[in-house]
Amino acid sequence: MEDLRYPIGKFEPQPFTDIQLEEWILDIKYLPNLLENALLNLDEHQLETPYRPDGWTVKEVVHHVADSHMNAYIRFKLGLTEINPAIKPYDEAAWALLSDTKNLPINISLTLLFALHTRWVEILKHISKAEWDRTVYHPGQKKEITLWNLLGLYSWHGRHHTMHITNLRERNNW
Repeated sequence: MEDLRYPIGKFEPQPFTDIQLEEWILDIKYLPNLLENALLNLDEHQLETPYRPDGWTVKEVVHHVADSHMNAYIRFKLGLTEINPAIKPYDEAAWALLSDTKNLPINISLTLLFALHTRWVEILKHISKAEWDRTVYHPGQKKEITLWNLLGLYSWHGRHHTMHITNLRERNNW
């Protein structure tokens, strides 16, 4: 079950390097394409299949990534323009139950991700080395998080959920 839940492992913070920065920015840049490729030719029944027992459906995963990355983009902008701002935690599971997730097709969230990630990458490419040390405060976790660690987390997050879908496809021979 742990492998199904964390197919690429849990996020591990990394020290700052220019090589790691380039890799993580590319992960953000190409996530919409990789996610779209993972979804190619899935039918409605497949989209309504959970990626693991008691897990979200493929459709819910796609909408979740859009929700999460919209929040991430705002968190970066707050972190770049305010001193250690408190970021707003949200109930991901409750968001997955809302009508937009239930009723809208995944292409809405994919389109959103393509536009959002274009804007996000533009900001990421212009963050100075000193700015990567800027922080946001997560009240739910009661800790400060650097923009550097946020980038790593969201790089991981996109790959993590894309692999959920890819692994489900492989297990079911889709």
